Amino acid sequence: MSCILIGGGSRSGKSRFALDYARRHKRPLAFIATAEALDHEMQERVAAHQADRGPEFKTFEEPINLARIIVDSGNSFGAIVVDCLSLRLPNLMHAGVEDIRRETANVLHAAAESPAAVLLVTNEVGCGIVPENALARRFRDLAGSMNQQTAEAANEAYWMVFGLPLRIK
Repeated sequence: MSCILIGGGSRSGKSRFALDYARRHKRPLAFIATAEALDHEMQERVAAHQADRGPEFKTFEEPINLARIIVDSGNSFGAIVVDCLSLRLPNLMHAGVEDIRRETANVLHAAAESPAAVLLVTNEVGCGIVPENALARRFRDLAGSMNQQTAEAANEAYWMVFGLPLRIK
């Protein structure tokens, strides 16, 4: 159907916009959560996100294999929100995945072939200072490349600023 990219800085309204956009599609709706709640603070964030989306979204928790869930469930949902690509990236890095470009291509192919609208949420991390350590710089560089690859493939792309969407594609 379509692949929609929603990017922006932290706390810019990306997730809210993605949920609202998904609600314009036929029911049922799906949400793929990539974050792992490994500490108390992250558990609180996950709980807040769950409350925001409510019971109308079936939630899948998948830190790595997004393409499989999109392919397996695309026929069952009107829209699938993936939140978020940039939180998935460290999962891939920690799992030893070397070819991030291929992993991203797999997700984009699954999204392009899905009968459901697939909304891909990501953080823009390249607008700040250059990180001081090599791992953080590698993450920033990989996230920038991943976001560019995703934007190129997306049918639509939105940049969130102050809770407002700016359509850029």
